[in-house]
This record gives sequence, structure tokens and C-alpha cells, in this order.
Amino acid sequence: MSHITSKSSPIVIVGAGVFGLSTALHLAERGYTNVKLLDKQAYNLSHYSYDKGCDAASADINKIIRSAYGSQFQYQELARDAMAKWKKWNDEIKTGKTVPAGFSTDSVLFVNNGCLTMTSGSEMDQFEKDTIQNMTKVGLRDTQLNLNVPSDVARARGGGFGFVADVFNINNKTALLDTRSGFVYADKACQFALAKVQKLGVELVLGGPKGTFAGLLQDASRTNGVLTADGKAHKAELTIMACGGWTPSLLTQLDNLCETTAGSVTMFQLPPNNKALWDRFAPENFPTWSHDIRRGKCGGLYGFARDPNGVVKIGYRGAKFTNPQIQADGTARSVPATRWTQEAIRQIPLTAARVIKAFIQEQLPELLDCEMNTRLCWYTDSYDNHFVIDFVPGTSGLMVATGGSGHGFKFLPNLGEHVVDKIENRQNDYLQYWKWRSLEINCIPDLDHTVLVRLPMEPCAPNNGPVAVNKKSCNPNAISGVRLELLGPPLPHVATLAGNEVWSECSSDHLLGQGKISGTKRVQNWEGNGHKLASCST
Repeated sequence: MSHITSKSSPIVIVGAGVFGLSTALHLAERGYTNVKLLDKQAYNLSHYSYDKGCDAASADINKIIRSAYGSQFQYQELARDAMAKWKKWNDEIKTGKTVPAGFSTDSVLFVNNGCLTMTSGSEMDQFEKDTIQNMTKVGLRDTQLNLNVPSDVARARGGGFGFVADVFNINNKTALLDTRSGFVYADKACQFALAKVQKLGVELVLGGPKGTFAGLLQDASRTNGVLTADGKAHKAELTIMACGGWTPSLLTQLDNLCETTAGSVTMFQLPPNNKALWDRFAPENFPTWSHDIRRGKCGGLYGFARDPNGVVKIGYRGAKFTNPQIQADGTARSVPATRWTQEAIRQIPLTAARVIKAFIQEQLPELLDCEMNTRLCWYTDSYDNHFVIDFVPGTSGLMVATGGSGHGFKFLPNLGEHVVDKIENRQNDYLQYWKWRSLEINCIPDLDHTVLVRLPMEPCAPNNGPVAVNKKSCNPNAISGVRLELLGPPLPHVATLAGNEVWSECSSDHLLGQGKISGTKRVQNWEGNGHKLASCST
């Protein structure tokens, strides 16, 4: 039995990122005729550009598209299905069926330039071994190439992926190439999906107070829609919260299930007149890649070929950073802090900066002199890294679609199918992994998060005096696995990794040497003296 009366019943979706877009798309494709999509961002005008004020994780230049999922066969198959749909979307553009504003029939979303997984040491991690085994089950063993084996290198060269073997120095590393994978232009992909949604008749309420969520319309037992910041009530038989990194702070029932965490992103601008660099980092010459992605805070790197504007993006998820803020109910919940939020942040944590810099010095020294920008990219992580697609306990008419956990974007074309299956109460094997759940008593979550500590605006210098710590930001009430982590110094307008002005040799020991945080629930009377909070052997 469906959880909604009819296909003309009003449905409101809050959030036009990957989860919200995909849900709206598949509702419309299944014949639902009264769907409304809300977001505080005017994505129809900004086209999901981070530089135009869009700070959701979906608003990005590129995202990894991979089918390798280790032992998680269910996600491998979901990713394979998504890849087939990405290729169909490419075809829709090429044939002129769907060509949003600013696109041409030469535009592409998914680029199959391979995904290279590098790991320090002489033996593959179990994840890669499991990936090979599960790909073999579905007849795709030949898509996984071990670049430490000469015969596989020859196969890569013969299959159009020879360039991958020459990009990195893989001495003392294992290197597995997934030839089915690559990346998508993330902002373009969201713009494309939004155009499809609008074409199918979904009502868009985007930007400003009219699109900004202000609260749920609820009575004792039921959710009846949402209120927006302009005071308008949007009545709905079903309300779906899909607000990305803002979801846990807007839907407090997610406490102990989901938490907002930040990844660190650096973007290097290739000089426009350096053709050799543009050629080296072009998608046809450079793969999507990761390095020590499951090796903790001294690893967790990933990166991309350049985009059409000559930007090379490198990200870090070796540590997941949080920004706990006390909310109206007295509970501290992590909330996004970006270039565009009221409490603006442009810099990234020192640990991330050091790991990225060390890798570039070793593998990609050409980038050291390139101009660079940084950002924090805020995700919603569930404690087990599975999505959360279910009805919210304690009220009817309210659903949540969240918990992307840093790997949700690739499923933009097909994730909404499963949300609609949940609404229609259809049999679906994936939904068992994404049901509402909570930690069992005394269970340790799969989270190791680190609280961000803001630095004063002065750059690193030997005798700056006490560090002015924002104590409110360091109250990790209800936040698991607490450590403290420094944000790096703010970047000058034009910065390079080679310059002494950026991440030079700033020591977290020095910077927090006279800092003090006290009176928190989980961090009692912490003193900075002598504690190295951002140590890596890099």
C-alpha cells in the first residue's frame, strides 16, 4: 500500500541537491503531478556554481564516478546502473533531446577517463581485492587492471588507458585502475537534472525567503508541509527533507544517526598560456585518482583532471571535520560553515593542507606554483556510511532522504527510483540498508570526527600571543569521536603552495600553545601546551 493517497496529492521536497533532484525527477517520471521542489539557492540562475554563492556539496566542479565498492556488492551494482544512466544522459545532450541553457550538443556530463586507486605498500588493500572478486562475479574482471603487473599495463595501453600508467610514480605503491569509471561535471549534472525536472512539470521555488525552509507544519501526529521564510505555508500530504549538510540541524530526530562533516578541497588554476600543463592534466591524458583513501588522516586524498577552465581539484577526506554549534534546544550539532555562511570560512584545516602539499611535492610538483583556492565541502555522514531513506518516526507525512556520506553524488540518475519505491511501499532490496536506524547501546559508530578550531586572522608568526578560540564552536556536546583541529591561516588573495605565505611551516603546537578550551562535556580542561593535534608523518 502506498504512503500517499494519489499521484495528484501534494508533495514538497526541501532541498534541490542530489537527493532532492533525483527524488523530484523520479516522482515526475512515475506520474506524480503535484510535486514542489524548494531550496534557498536560486539554482535556476546560479547553475549550481560555488562561485555564485552555492555552498552545498552538490555545487561543485566535479565528482568521482566509480563502480568499485570492495565487498559492498549492492553499491557496486547500484553504481553500474547509475553509470548506464549517466551515459544515457550524455546521449540526451548529444541528440538534442535535453540541452539546458548554456549547454550545446557537444557538452558531456560523464567522462570515462578511468579511476586509479593508489595505496602505499607492496600489497593491495582488502578493498581492492574484494572489488576484483565482485567484478569477476558479474563478468567484469577485465575492467580492473593492476598497474604493477606488466601484462595489465599492456592491456591498459591497448585499451586506450596507457596514459594512466605514466602519470604517477607508483614505486612502493599498489595501483588498481577501474576502466569503467571517471568523473562527472557536478554543477552541469545538477543543472541538467533541474532542467529535466522542470520540463516534467515539477514546481520550482528557488532562492531567497520564498525558497528558504523556516519550519515544519505539524500537529500532534502529522506533518502537513513546510513554512518558508517569507511566511508562506506550503501544504503537503508528504514532506521530504533532503537538505544535504543542513539536514541534521533542521531535522533533530537524526541525532546519533547522521552528522554534518567537512571534506577539504583545493583548486589549482593552471596558467592559461601553459599549453603543456593544460595538455598534461586534460581528461584524455589524466585519470581520476585516489591515494591511501582508506588509510586515515595521513591519506584520504583524491583528485581529478582539469576542468574546461583549467582548474585541477584535489580533495582530502582522511579526517572528517565538524563545526558543532549550540542550537535552540541546547544541543550542539555540527552545521556547515562555508565561504557564503554568516560565519564565513575560506581556509581548510592544517592537517588537510599538509597532506595535500606533501602529495603534490612528491607526485605533481607542477602545481606548486599554480594559483590556488580552497573550500570546505560539507556532507551528511551516517554512522555506518549507508544512506537514510525512510519515514521519520513519531509523525506521519514526513520522510528524509539524506546521509550521502561522501559517496552519494554518483547516484543522481537513479537514487530517486528507490525513494519513490519507499513511498509506494514496493519491494526493493536496497531499502533495507537505508532504513531508519540507531546505534545500539555501547556500540561504537564508524565515525572519527574532529572539531574545527578557528585561528585569529593574523598569519602564522612566532610571537602572536594567545590564540583567540571561538569557544562556542568547540563545544562537542553529542558529537562522537572528538578531537580538535586547527584551521589553516586565511589565504591571501593570490596564493600558491610554493609561496612562504601559505601553510609554510605553521606548527599546530605553536599555534595552540597558549590556547585553552574548558567546560565542555567531552573535552574537559583541555590545554594546548605540548599537544600535537595535526601530526602527520608527511
